[in-house]
Amino acid sequence: MLASATPHLWSGKLIGAMAITFIVQGVTIGAYAARLAGVQTKRIATSISLFNLFVTTGRLANLFMAFFVGPLSDVAGNAVVNVAGWHHVFELQLRLIVFAGTCGMIVFSLFLPMFTYLFRRGVHSFEARGSVPHSLLRLGAPAVIRDVLRSERLPALAELRSFNWRAVPKRLLIFNTIVMCVYAIGVQASYLASVLDGGVARTAIGLSGVINGVGTIAFTLFVDPTSSMITDQAIHGKRTVQEVRSMVFYLSLTAIIGSLLSQAILYPAAVVIEVVARFAGQIHF
Repeated sequence: MLASATPHLWSGKLIGAMAITFIVQGVTIGAYAARLAGVQTKRIATSISLFNLFVTTGRLANLFMAFFVGPLSDVAGNAVVNVAGWHHVFELQLRLIVFAGTCGMIVFSLFLPMFTYLFRRGVHSFEARGSVPHSLLRLGAPAVIRDVLRSERLPALAELRSFNWRAVPKRLLIFNTIVMCVYAIGVQASYLASVLDGGVARTAIGLSGVINGVGTIAFTLFVDPTSSMITDQAIHGKRTVQEVRSMVFYLSLTAIIGSLLSQAILYPAAVVIEVVARFAGQIHF
């Protein structure tokens, strides 16, 4: 796919990539509500299963960005005229995609009460039917959708002030910020690296899976166990439900902060990926 002489920023593919990222990152925030729903229903194992279902589905959907970002990188990578201009435009496109994910986090965080109610309904539906697919179909019923939408309410300022950050371990918030910072630009940085050096483009894009895999492991090691422990403590009366609400709020907030910070490391991360891809190409067995 050859690029024209004049770089153009907006296209249908860019809008499609932004829309997918908006939803995927938003669902990541919505999944935090499963912790609170687990405490409220006293069904922590079931709520964690639903949490993992939402997170896994979101990360799977993130792979479909290749249908949109791939052609954009091909155009920028194949430019023979005004190469620097095309590379600059492609970087701006990637930053817009990352920013769309941040907007998704912010918007979906406003719907956390609705997601909490949705998870509560999901837990009860699963217990009644014993099947996740049947429970998901039940959640799609018009009456259930109406009840879920009615459960939405914007938090009052007094409620926001009631969230106590001191009740949440600082290392949990720090690790969540770092993990989301890396996860937010894992795919985008790899595509940018593929354009910076076309000779290692395929290797660079392949490294996106490694980056997201490392991010998933880091989340599993440092974020998920601590948040699960806090949830378990609330189940056994060692913590209050309000403390779990505070955890969900600050996990959402630090995820948004991490997504914003990812803009600063997008280009440096792409350079690192480019260097690693070159190194991998020079290894001979």
